[in-house]
Amino acid sequence: MALTSEQQQIVDKATLTKINGWQYLTVEGSPYEIGFEHGYLLTDEFKDAIRVYTHMTLETLGMDYSFFVDQAVKLHKDKIPQEYIEEMQGMADGFTAGGFETSLDDVIGWNDWMELTGYWWPQVAAEYSNNPPDGPKGSHCSGFVATGSATKDGKPVIAHESFDDFWSGQYFNVCESVKPAHGNSFKMQTVPGYIDSMTDFYVTSAGLAITETTIAGFVGYDVGGIPEFVRARKATQYANSIDEWVTIVNEGNNGGYANIWLLADANTNEIARYEQGLKHQELLRTKDGSFYGCNACHNPRIRNLECVDNGYNDTRQQTGARRARFEQLLPQLHGTIDDDVAKRILADKFDPYLGYVNASSRNICAHYDVDPQYYADDPHGVWNVPFFPGGSCDGKCANGDDIKALRMWGIFGRADGEPFDADEFMRQHPQWSWQKGYLYDRPSQPWTLFD
Repeated sequence: MALTSEQQQIVDKATLTKINGWQYLTVEGSPYEIGFEHGYLLTDEFKDAIRVYTHMTLETLGMDYSFFVDQAVKLHKDKIPQEYIEEMQGMADGFTAGGFETSLDDVIGWNDWMELTGYWWPQVAAEYSNNPPDGPKGSHCSGFVATGSATKDGKPVIAHESFDDFWSGQYFNVCESVKPAHGNSFKMQTVPGYIDSMTDFYVTSAGLAITETTIAGFVGYDVGGIPEFVRARKATQYANSIDEWVTIVNEGNNGGYANIWLLADANTNEIARYEQGLKHQELLRTKDGSFYGCNACHNPRIRNLECVDNGYNDTRQQTGARRARFEQLLPQLHGTIDDDVAKRILADKFDPYLGYVNASSRNICAHYDVDPQYYADDPHGVWNVPFFPGGSCDGKCANGDDIKALRMWGIFGRADGEPFDADEFMRQHPQWSWQKGYLYDRPSQPWTLFD
């Protein structure tokens, strides 16, 4: 459908560049304008994502995608600030103007999908299922932050790669630069239709950089709280320091998408690790050293009291193996870490259980799809099946100068650049052929600087 003159004026404020597998989007203006620009320019990508998630939600959970949309609206619509309601309404109108009819409720449900399926659903699944999950599935992400004597120039370096089912991770290819009418400008990796990153990687005009890895095996959810996608977006947009960011993200904490947050302040060269459970939290900070995230929570209260087994000391498990590797690698590279070294760390394929370089699920750059998983010992890991089509989906990093300049590096595909051929994978592993038509190739791509 043709845009009205007013809609065209809104869209003219935005740009979209397709580069090395990424959708590089810049948006600016009022909340509604930001949303409309995003929605209109990413309509095709959003439409396909909804098609795939609708099919895969039923296949992997046994419940309709629409069920979770309805629950998201019931639980969280009245907890979303008006600013973000307006932005999501803009997205819905943008998608509709782009040819895919979408409502505000549809956008709310989409933004809430990860939290509801991973955190709310395990709390209520026994009402619907004879085999309810006991926590979020899978182990998402590797990341670290370093500063002071740990880095080459003494300034912060932050890096992250997302892990997910490949059918989901194939949509993690949006780098969005947001210039809102209020608060800080920020750049983030995100997904078509999201108002936050969720994957998570941000740099902001306040000089902050933020990333996370989820807490594996986390159990607990407060239906009266505020969803994480709202809290993380608000903190990123309005915080001007690490303390402010932590305060905002903890307001209304509901235990949803519980994370090991890693933060950097390029103004002070300080870094922090904030582990956020529902009942327990811990904030550690330093101007000289490093922190990492591998999904295994460090804080003993959160790890023992709010989680089921998350493989903290077990190198057969993906979390324990990556923790062991970070404990080796970061001291070895102390004093040399910059963007280039960060990229090498994200691409690391040393297998701590076997003791040599070997592409597997136990790498910092996880390759579940080539792993027969002879050694997997995670009783709660639904990814612990042979040749699971999941693992590393991307890589991002930024140093202190990047953060201050509001720029970031990204690689889409796998963090080590190795390609994924969906048809060949399903030919070799026909047990996954039910994903045909929903699982896409991700060819080798170079690192890209989003400046």
